[in-house]
Amino acid sequence: MVDITLAALAVLPLITIAVLMVGLYQPATRTMPVAWLIAAGVAYIGWEMTPTLIAAASIRGAMTATRILIIVFGAILLLYTLRQSGAFDVINAGFSSVSDDRRVQVVLLVFLMGSFIEGAAGFGTPAAIVGPLLVGLGFPPLAAVVVALTGNILAITFGAVGTPLIIGLRDVVFAEGTNAAQQIITSGAYESTGAYVAQIGIWAALIHSIVGIAIPFIGVAMMTRFFGEERSIKPAIEVLPLTLFAWLSFIIPYNLTAIYLGPTFPALLGAMVGLIIVTTTLRAGYFIPDNTWDFGPQSGWPDHWVGSIEPGRGFASQSRGDEAVATDGGTASASPADLHNKDMSLLTAWTPYILVAALLIATRVIGPVQSFLASTGVLTWNNILATPFSEGIELLYLPGSLFILVAVLTYAIHGMSTDEIKSSWSEAFRNIAPAVVALWFAVATVMIMQRSGSSVVLENAAVSAGMLGLLSELTADVTGIAFPFFSGFIGAFGAFIAGSNTVSDILFGLFQFQAAQDVGAPTVIVVAAQAVGGAIGNLIAIHNVVAALTVVGLIGEEGRVIRLELIPVLYYGVATGLLTLLFAYVIVPGTF
Repeated sequence: MVDITLAALAVLPLITIAVLMVGLYQPATRTMPVAWLIAAGVAYIGWEMTPTLIAAASIRGAMTATRILIIVFGAILLLYTLRQSGAFDVINAGFSSVSDDRRVQVVLLVFLMGSFIEGAAGFGTPAAIVGPLLVGLGFPPLAAVVVALTGNILAITFGAVGTPLIIGLRDVVFAEGTNAAQQIITSGAYESTGAYVAQIGIWAALIHSIVGIAIPFIGVAMMTRFFGEERSIKPAIEVLPLTLFAWLSFIIPYNLTAIYLGPTFPALLGAMVGLIIVTTTLRAGYFIPDNTWDFGPQSGWPDHWVGSIEPGRGFASQSRGDEAVATDGGTASASPADLHNKDMSLLTAWTPYILVAALLIATRVIGPVQSFLASTGVLTWNNILATPFSEGIELLYLPGSLFILVAVLTYAIHGMSTDEIKSSWSEAFRNIAPAVVALWFAVATVMIMQRSGSSVVLENAAVSAGMLGLLSELTADVTGIAFPFFSGFIGAFGAFIAGSNTVSDILFGLFQFQAAQDVGAPTVIVVAAQAVGGAIGNLIAIHNVVAALTVVGLIGEEGRVIRLELIPVLYYGVATGLLTLLFAYVIVPGTF
């Protein structure tokens, strides 16, 4: 029987996050330190966790968060390097030259290009990058944000080269020697937590592939239904063959990569292969719609569709921080970067990301290279503050280091000027800064909640589980065997309040594992549903919505965007829940 008093204490950090971020619209930079204080107080009072253990767990959490930040910084640096060099202009022009049909552009730029950016960088970058590209092509800014948020959901679980699963689950939730879950995993059918998380990635990819069959179509349908002159999904039905072909082109390499290469590359390679296949097919004349669909005249657009950036003006030079684009919609002259890169080939523009994919595969597949990088340049703190907690940061092995290396190589490949290089670093630091405090305290909070149940803490025999363990027991008692249906929604809630699939996995990964054990469901299926749910919540995460609206000059329309995004969220959440129940109790009930 769950101790209700302890359960009430355990849920306080999560309630704090929900109230401050969702109810009071406080940023994560303010919310997470408060949540950390609440978690520390609860651990001290309810679990008799000493100040030293609380401090050690917090330091370990901050070090883990730093690993995430290095990955994100490297990914963002490369993105802004390509925007400064003009490569994104070339890539965008390559897509727009395929077809003037807005439906085709959504499939290419939102579903495939957005998924590629998510696989490479994650953390809300696709909507912030693709949205302005769509506005530059002539999309209403509100339509650009809505479809940009919707289209890359299949990639989010594997965003930033697998960070949500590799860092969030493998290195935090199921870290070696830190909790009973890790011991249960390695004493069963899996030789390591890494192998277990890889299996989670396979199941998550399968769930995404089945439920995600409708996502390219939903993105197009939301555009034609809410932003077309006729307000109908009929134009979307006309391109249904294209949306299905794009889905198939993506999910085949996506699943094969998850099976054979692990959780690092599914989104990155799935989108890259899909882009090549779909673009080549369209250029050959297949799946091109008979009629070109476009928005109605701009004079007929409602005021809330358009913000301070006029559609069709282009986004590239504004994004590079020069004075070429006026954000009030005025005309602009070409920037030096535009002129410098006007003859850049499409292959040259794509070369940095091709290098990233090649280097990531080489450093993860070639054994000696992998071993050398994983063991060289590691910053390790063993027995933090004389406690059993330890953590390390593999500087050379982290994907972020490869991103930074490729960004530096791009300076020569794209012939960038000193001012462009400085601007790329400035933009990267400016964008990563808000995430530092938020992630440090977010992961530290979860680390306290997890470690409150470890053997080094529990000297009081009356307390049989940590905070997350108690909450999972309570949830299992309430939902019973129906719990797997709610796993995706729990993951979605975590991403909604935290704005990150990675943080959602860290918040609720162990909780889902323990709840699955309590109800007798396969843990690998339930945790996979958690990983999928984290992707669902990103569509309505306040951080992501605000960021996407900001870059298209449309702040103030958050409520309208979230209401529209609830359509794919509810579809994806219910379908994921039903599929999880089917897998857990009918198809593979014996899976661990």
